[in-house]
Amino acid sequence: MTVLSSALDVGSPDYRANREAMLARLAELEAEHAKALAGGGQKYVERHRGRGKLLARERIELLLDPDTPFLELSPLAAWGSASPEYTVGASLVTGIGVVEGVECLITANDPTVRGGASNPWSLKKALRANDIALANRLPCISLVESGGADLPSQKEIFIPGGAIFRDLTRLSAAGIPTIAVVFGNSTAGGAYVPGMSDHVIMVKERAKVFLGGPPLVKMATGEESDDESLGGAEMHARVSGLADHYAVDEQDALRQARRVVARLNHRKTYADPGPADPPEYDQEELLGIVPGDLKVPFDPREVIARIVDASDFDEFKPLYGTSLCTGWATLHGYPLGVLANAQGVLFSEESQKAAQFIQLANQRDIPLLFLHNTTGYMVGREYEQGGIVKHGAMMINAVSNSRVPHLSVLMGASYGAGHYGMCGRAYDPRFLFAWPSAKSAVMGPQQLAGVLSIVARQSAAAKGQPYDEDADAALRAMVEQQIESESLPMFLSGRLYDDGVIDPRDTRTVLGLCLSAIHTAPYEGARGGFGVFRM
Repeated sequence: MTVLSSALDVGSPDYRANREAMLARLAELEAEHAKALAGGGQKYVERHRGRGKLLARERIELLLDPDTPFLELSPLAAWGSASPEYTVGASLVTGIGVVEGVECLITANDPTVRGGASNPWSLKKALRANDIALANRLPCISLVESGGADLPSQKEIFIPGGAIFRDLTRLSAAGIPTIAVVFGNSTAGGAYVPGMSDHVIMVKERAKVFLGGPPLVKMATGEESDDESLGGAEMHARVSGLADHYAVDEQDALRQARRVVARLNHRKTYADPGPADPPEYDQEELLGIVPGDLKVPFDPREVIARIVDASDFDEFKPLYGTSLCTGWATLHGYPLGVLANAQGVLFSEESQKAAQFIQLANQRDIPLLFLHNTTGYMVGREYEQGGIVKHGAMMINAVSNSRVPHLSVLMGASYGAGHYGMCGRAYDPRFLFAWPSAKSAVMGPQQLAGVLSIVARQSAAAKGQPYDEDADAALRAMVEQQIESESLPMFLSGRLYDDGVIDPRDTRTVLGLCLSAIHTAPYEGARGGFGVFRM
């Protein structure tokens, strides 16, 4: 039998403590998500509604097929940023949803935040969304109401911001439809979003698309003009031809957007696999598996048993390299190879096992799921002499050159080069999510502070100077606090190093939505071309 058996004792003190710690983190996460939902705050929300307009997420809800999920991406963008005017969520909503039976990548400006203007974080978020659309061949629908660049931060936006327009043309050139629905201002650089989209819908007496508004035109040319004659929806529908569809109100615009999608003839490359058996174990139990102290190991099979179909898992090399669990499963019917850290540290055996497993997945065209809980590759004289550098490099080589889609979930620790070997953000996983229990950095806070202390102590000794123990203790405490805060999932998610921090109980659903999106685009594993493996 390949159905995983569970040894989890949900009545134990350890389980209850882990669960309480996770619930506390989830409460903190919910409070931060609420900030993104609040947009610019009650004052600006009421002003927006007073103009008879829908909020960004209300527009998305009306666009989507009824009773279908919306996988929101990067909801914590800009969290913890140095500039307090950048709200959590970065004045932009992005995600994947189903429109007329077609999975689409949807972006929506939040006009309650500085008129929907784009800041450096909303730019990063938009570019990430475009990457997802291109990699997975998802039609891209932009719900536009933006004053363009947030001018005080133009120095951080203008140069890289051109990639937004480049991406729209590349999506179109790749045969991936792009649709812009304009609800309000679409000014300056924002005018190029409808200008470079395949299909454009504009709302009567609301949509305004122009490179320069009346004040700028007056300053530049001396010409007197008004919004409607310069860039209104009716002008663009009747005169310039920019508008393909003229909507009488927002609801009509969203109805027309759905009709455009219905006529795209856009098909998934792979058929949906159909119904799949749920796991044998309750997903609620995922709350108590990861210890509050990440130094305490846990068995990732307990996680796998609660996310894969029927808890059915064929383990690969179970007796070799036991700090890494590898094996085959299905999730919502999609075949999947799983690599999950068991005891934290990766040794030479685990590295070689991973490289072979990744090659096998590429031979069979099977996507890979990486479940992170690693402190990195093992260090020490014995392990260096045993070839840990070349074996770790072998694993990283395999991950780097693998061509099947990768998914990553940070459950616990994800430190050092182990983060790379387990397909961290720099290795282009199709999607990467974190649990509230996750931490990621170059190394643990205590280890990093200790390394700095040792280096400083050696430097003082080399110069023949006395060493200030009090200053050392203060430095260590400061470094530990800094690294601890910078390794937390909300901090990393705010910088878009993941696609969102998720409730562990939602892991199966989130991964299922991602796998469905992935199978819209064709893919083929690498049959060779892994570079030189140092044996």
